[in-house]
Amino acid sequence: MKGKVFIVGAGPGDPKLITLKAVEVIKSADVVLYDRLVSKKIIGMMPKKAKKVYVGRDVGDDYKHQVTTNELMLRYSKKKRNIVRLKGGDPFIFGRGGEEAEFLKQNKIKYEIIPGITSGMGSAEYSGIPLTHRDYASSVVFVTGHEDDKKTKEIVNWKKIAKAVDTIVIMMGLSRLEIICKKLISGGLDRRTPVAVIQNGTTSGHRMIKGNLLNISKKVSQAKIRPPSVIIIGKVVDLSDKIGWRK
Repeated sequence: MKGKVFIVGAGPGDPKLITLKAVEVIKSADVVLYDRLVSKKIIGMMPKKAKKVYVGRDVGDDYKHQVTTNELMLRYSKKKRNIVRLKGGDPFIFGRGGEEAEFLKQNKIKYEIIPGITSGMGSAEYSGIPLTHRDYASSVVFVTGHEDDKKTKEIVNWKKIAKAVDTIVIMMGLSRLEIICKKLISGGLDRRTPVAVIQNGTTSGHRMIKGNLLNISKKVSQAKIRPPSVIIIGKVVDLSDKIGWRK
């Protein structure tokens, strides 16, 4: 009989935002394969007996690292062990959890999915930005700002998204912020639409820069904002002035 893999979301950064179930399986793990954005405090929850393997990817190493991760899950599962595949945020929101579950299914390995708070939600709420609001936003979309390099053309249609939803949450889009803003404006979104860029959301290094589609790129550059960052676009951004709670 093979072991079991738990694909687990570690949450958006603040280690206290990890779920009780996630902590439970981490503490009973024989092997933990963990990503770059998992906090040191969560790593500290891993039992001393557990084998800890860092599988975070380097920039530009999208495919080699994923193949290696898959091979490790397969190898350890054959030893009848409990394996935790620990990912920052939520494993199914731009976390490749779906791809890994497909791989496990194909190889007849038992698995379980444990959700986590995605960084898009956590960063927004720690900044006092409600992604939906009865008066301002009845719809929200989560979009990747960095698509798979294997794609021959960009799949995200920014011009259509511009007028289709009230709140846009962009993950991994900092390096393309200026381009994305221009595409949204050309799609009909008012250039004065509020934008927030949040770096290291929910952690002690939480920083937020606000502006609009026209000036946010310059403001982010001046403030030297770096990844990991989440971009939030829409009227709800202005609510942070009223309900922001972090001091």
